[in-house]
Amino acid sequence: TAIVLGSFLIALTVTSGRSLGSPVYFFLSSLSFVEICYTSMTAPRLISDLLAERKAISLLGGGRCMTQVFFIHFFGGTEAFLLTVMAYDRYVAICKPLNYTTVVNRQACAFLVGAAWVGGFVHSLAQILLVFRLPFCGPNVIDHYFCDVLPLLKLACSDTVLTGLLIVANGGTLSVISFVILVASYVVILLHLRTQSSAGRRKALSTCGSHLTVVTLFFAPCIFIYLRPSTTLSADKLVAVFYTVITPLLNPVIYSLRNADVKKAMKSLWVRTMKPEDR
Repeated sequence: TAIVLGSFLIALTVTSGRSLGSPVYFFLSSLSFVEICYTSMTAPRLISDLLAERKAISLLGGGRCMTQVFFIHFFGGTEAFLLTVMAYDRYVAICKPLNYTTVVNRQACAFLVGAAWVGGFVHSLAQILLVFRLPFCGPNVIDHYFCDVLPLLKLACSDTVLTGLLIVANGGTLSVISFVILVASYVVILLHLRTQSSAGRRKALSTCGSHLTVVTLFFAPCIFIYLRPSTTLSADKLVAVFYTVITPLLNPVIYSLRNADVKKAMKSLWVRTMKPEDR
């Protein structure tokens, strides 16, 4: 409930806020929508399993397990691409401010967000095709709180070495490449800020600090899980909680409390809601 309400409040504030017309806030509202969808694929199931004595998920025949695998990687991949797009937006805004409005215009924003969704879909489709072709005829207990590709490999009745390498090449490479691009963007930004005034550096670092915090919270657990051979560890479930529950829970707080414009827009939205006759 906290994740859905927090992310919905961010999206509503950006949509209705007159002062939040910058492209970065358009990306932020898109990220909030993705996180609502992403968390909805794991948290409800986790809560219901905590309350249920028998925890069962159908596996084959187009069951919920494969559906969950697809949408988790679909929304997760889309979020990874959106975070990368937001880093590019910050790079242009800080390093090329005179060209910002022409480079990151409305059409470019729509294209980048659409590309993020398409990239997430392609990534997820590759993951689900690799798992769906495996034969499952033995153990049927998944050592996880949601269906994911690596725990499912342990249940397959065939050699999964090649499949595991392909899954790592897909999911792990996505995480690493996105993270490297993000780090490179901020290295360039920091080098550029050396020539700016102290006030300009503080403003830029405040803007980038929120995004960098979210990037670390999201990518560090993903790299830990998906960039290694097809093995599962007992710590995987705890680590997965960070990028499926903790990070979406903290994102609205990070972006609202560390951003004066968002806080001002939220206050304005609250005033307009409480006093509709003033509109």
